[in-house]
Amino acid sequence: MTASSIFGGSEAARLGVLGAGQLGRMLALAAHPLDIECIFLDPAESACAVDVGKRLRAEFDDTKVLQSLAAACPVVTLEFENVPAATLDALSAHTTVWPPQQALAVAQDRLLEKQLFQRLGIPVGPFATIDGPQDFSAAVDAVGLPAILKSRRMGYDGKGQAMVERAEELPQAWQTIGEAPAVLEGRISLQREISMIAVRAQDGEMRFYDASENLHRNGMLVRAQPRPDEALAAAARSHTGAVMEALGYVGVMAFEFFVGPDEQLLANEIAPRVHNSGHWTIEGAHCSQFENHIRAVTGLPLGDTGTRGACVMINLIGRVPERRAVMGVPGAHLHHYGKAPRPGRKVGHITLTAADMAALKENEAAVLALLRGSTGNHAD
Repeated sequence: MTASSIFGGSEAARLGVLGAGQLGRMLALAAHPLDIECIFLDPAESACAVDVGKRLRAEFDDTKVLQSLAAACPVVTLEFENVPAATLDALSAHTTVWPPQQALAVAQDRLLEKQLFQRLGIPVGPFATIDGPQDFSAAVDAVGLPAILKSRRMGYDGKGQAMVERAEELPQAWQTIGEAPAVLEGRISLQREISMIAVRAQDGEMRFYDASENLHRNGMLVRAQPRPDEALAAAARSHTGAVMEALGYVGVMAFEFFVGPDEQLLANEIAPRVHNSGHWTIEGAHCSQFENHIRAVTGLPLGDTGTRGACVMINLIGRVPERRAVMGVPGAHLHHYGKAPRPGRKVGHITLTAADMAALKENEAAVLALLRGSTGNHAD
């Protein structure tokens, strides 16, 4: 029996998920109404997805556990991109893995990512490769200063990055990122940042959510809001579709863009998974990014990506405010990840929905008032 026939029938089915963090948790919550059980593989002692699915606690290179996961699940997907290539090789020999390994290879390496964008004719900002101190001078000449030094691999939420204002700061920045292979990116005069969340089915059908305008603080997303009237959405959809097509992608993918002077759209990076800037889709879209990812990787028909109305997502960083107070705000939807509070840690989010933008702004002001004085970094 094929994976598609298993998921297309009336019987219960299992989906393997690499990683058991909050994204895995929300994937399992979306899979449950479809009678699809998620089985997670994660080595961490504490993993918040274990409340909503089974977990195999093992390293990602544990051959016996990988064989068990492949035997139990006709399809395996992931909730974070830094999965070892050997893990995907081992799983792919015995079961179906989506998204494909080449998508992971590109997303794990900033240089490969930028080179793909260039091959597809997608505009990128100035950058230069740095493999060691011998490259410092040429890189500065190529991109100018100030700039941002970013490790090619394993960087997220502002990690693996260092600002460089003057050439003499490069050696210290290099040490800060662990003296790892890197790219030096020329600093762009940013007007704002947007992301495009899209889903691609196994037969190549693609659907797109409204572009999201994102606010970051200290390298971490704090607020995301769909913009149905986003003037750059058509270009963002075109670029995202081109990348998904080139990679033979299946599932949900996020594409982050910088908007520079004169509303110029520049590629930043892709995320081969469901994405924080798409959390608003749970209440704000007809079919959430999480359900659509489940649908795509299991061979089910894609859902409606249309936006229901005015909405915004606010990350909860450091702590979750008192439940009753949040629920007292009209249109507030609280998502607690079940994680211990800690400064700088994403522990939940709030989605606000309203009939119109005026009501949404009023409700958001009430939520931000609750968050003031917290130890987290919020959009207030």
